[in-house]
Amino acid sequence: MQSVFSLVLQKLFPLYFLIGLGYWAGKRLEVKRESVASLLIYILAPGVVFQSLISTPLDLHRLSLPLFFFVVCSLMCGLTLVIGGRIWGNASVKNIAAFSSASGNTGYFGLPVAAFLFGSSALGVVVLCIFGFILFESTVGFFVTARGTYSPRESLRRVFRVPTIYAFILAVVLNAAGIRWSAVSGDFGQLFRGAYSFLGMMMIGLGVANLREWKVDWNYIKVTFGMKFVVWPLLIFTFLWFDRTRLHIYDPLSHQVMALMAIVPLPANSVALATELRVEPEKAGVAVLLSTVVALIVIPILTQFR
Repeated sequence: MQSVFSLVLQKLFPLYFLIGLGYWAGKRLEVKRESVASLLIYILAPGVVFQSLISTPLDLHRLSLPLFFFVVCSLMCGLTLVIGGRIWGNASVKNIAAFSSASGNTGYFGLPVAAFLFGSSALGVVVLCIFGFILFESTVGFFVTARGTYSPRESLRRVFRVPTIYAFILAVVLNAAGIRWSAVSGDFGQLFRGAYSFLGMMMIGLGVANLREWKVDWNYIKVTFGMKFVVWPLLIFTFLWFDRTRLHIYDPLSHQVMALMAIVPLPANSVALATELRVEPEKAGVAVLLSTVVALIVIPILTQFR
């Protein structure tokens, strides 16, 4: 186990170096988080989703993964709202904590980590899982965080502005029609994945570099970390055990990816959303950074017991 732990740790270390590089770029080079985020959201993410899905064999079981994680995220959000209501009188802090606890850094962190741990063959399954988180963040998560700020119509309009949704639908349709990438297009897709992973990890550092001050709310840390590193793994790992022994719905590769999705850090998007809505972005930023550090230890350990 020690050798496996060291191997996983070695694979993760370069990703943490990119986080530090992003922090340095934000502080010294004054690189703007908003510009990098626009590249990730509107160009690279749709390209990665499309290329990964169109080249992955799909069946009804795997296509159920987005719905599975959407439901789990929504349940986690509701549970955190109940817990947070007993801790904070400030509804804004409770709501951003619910958003953070219910989701995860599946894109910027989970995708490159999965590529390191499981190889490129797992990326299609990873994207399917990530899409469930995207659906949650864009619908239930956004409503909870922005409640009282945006109307339901405006929130829905923002959801349909996300190009990843259309890339997902197009890739599934073409995949079902039997259309596959050529070798040249596949190489082009690898360039998208490399750029997405590189800039995505730097985005975490940029998000922290742009914070005006550091605020550590230990109640916020306890709630979000408890949900992310205790409740999430317990729930998902229990389901995976039940699936292996009784249900037999998902294949071993799906099990590996689902286990990783359960232990990724808090979502980097929570910092951007908290900044936009002026809901304690400093607290959210510190929590995201600390959770990313904790994940460096948690992931090598828990991946041995999935």
